[in-house]
Amino acid sequence: MFENLLSGFDQVFQIYHLIGLLAGILIGYFIGAMPGLTPSIGIALIIPFTFTMEPVMAMILIVSLYMAAEYGGGITAILLNAPGTPAAAATAFDGFELTKRGEAGKALTISIVASAIGALISSILLIFTAVPMASFALEFGPTEYFALAIFGLSLVSSLSQESLLKGMLSMLLGLLIITIGLDPVMGTPRFVFSNGLFEGVPFLPALIGLFALSEVFYMLENVKEKPPKEEKLKGIGAPLSLFKKMWLTLLRAPILGYVIGVIPGAGTTIASLVSYNEAKRVSKQKETFGKGNPEGIAASEGANNAAVSGAFAPLLALGIPGSASAAIIIGALTIQGVQPGPLLFTENPEIPYSIFAALLVGVPIMAIVGLSGVRLWAKVVLIPRSILAVFVSGICVLGAYSYSNSMFPVWVMIIFGIFGYLLRKTNVPTTPMVLALVLGAMMETNFRRAITVSGGDYTFFFHRPITLVLLILSIGTLLLPIIQRFRKSRA
Repeated sequence: MFENLLSGFDQVFQIYHLIGLLAGILIGYFIGAMPGLTPSIGIALIIPFTFTMEPVMAMILIVSLYMAAEYGGGITAILLNAPGTPAAAATAFDGFELTKRGEAGKALTISIVASAIGALISSILLIFTAVPMASFALEFGPTEYFALAIFGLSLVSSLSQESLLKGMLSMLLGLLIITIGLDPVMGTPRFVFSNGLFEGVPFLPALIGLFALSEVFYMLENVKEKPPKEEKLKGIGAPLSLFKKMWLTLLRAPILGYVIGVIPGAGTTIASLVSYNEAKRVSKQKETFGKGNPEGIAASEGANNAAVSGAFAPLLALGIPGSASAAIIIGALTIQGVQPGPLLFTENPEIPYSIFAALLVGVPIMAIVGLSGVRLWAKVVLIPRSILAVFVSGICVLGAYSYSNSMFPVWVMIIFGIFGYLLRKTNVPTTPMVLALVLGAMMETNFRRAITVSGGDYTFFFHRPITLVLLILSIGTLLLPIIQRFRKSRA
């Protein structure tokens, strides 16, 4: 293995491959920072340019773009409360609060350092655990996926800071929205009053509306509010002592992100939300999360970047995509005449090991580029709110339109922007709704598949050990914060 890994480094350090690596990182930053242009879209857009490249060069370009795009989403999440990628939504919870306090440089520094640590640790885990972790993922059937979705939704009790009732209401609204579209099993339309809704409510335009456009309305409300003073934005602004305090989060987030990323279908969004919840659950300052706690940024960014490496485990070892982006990468490999799967490591070892090397070499380059741009990106918050509102609105429209090159997602984005604004005015959290939009379809589809397989036997869910463990964890995750609040109120 080590000989093959050294051969992979030899491939990456060739001048043309290094140029491809740097180009992929720069393009990835741009793709990730633009709301609506997800890593999947970025990879799909770059594939036509790889047709004439050799397989190794094509994979280095695509892998570096994928890795950088996941971090790039955190830039606008922190500065504008407009997550560039769905996984960066959790980053915005605390990142944007720090920006409003004039600590954008500090937030950006934490995000890039946590991203780099997450990418590095997960890349090392990928090298040593790709085949066994991918084999574990094969154990997941309909009941396990259903239990995983339930576990994700149980986080609502932790993410509903002020009122559990409002958090549950937000989650239920999200689950109702998920029912729009074709029935996942029968294929019959449900609540479809427009042709654009046959595939359900477009997730990314809805997310852009809930977070970014609703923030535009807030900007217009406070258009006369002065931006932070420039002195607060000077320098990188994150002392080493701060990272020493967060060392446990910086280690836990990559491990969680990698494990979740290796499960096909889970993805970076679930990884970042689960990691964020775990950081909050074990923290002694739970009430500070969502109000500018640096650990929230570190937990989210460390996990979503680690999930990128996790997605490569089933892709390379078994040919199973761990995410939408990984599915597109499988297509890119097939175009190059390479078949991912167990034989890949023996027939084309230069492909997986050059990917491993690209991940390891790309981490410091990504960190250097990211840290070099902190001062520049932090200047964004000095722009007057009236100009910023127009700029963010333009990004929102562009991102929503690029979803399907039509106006329908734009109207969806506007509706959800108004809806998100009203929710925020009534102090109803939007995070549980995002959880429901991400996990609702997975929960429904796999529940119905499990019932079909079991012949209507509901006890079937308790016959699978992994399912049973996940369901027990879900109950504990849901009830523990409620019990803690009850004890606190009595005290």
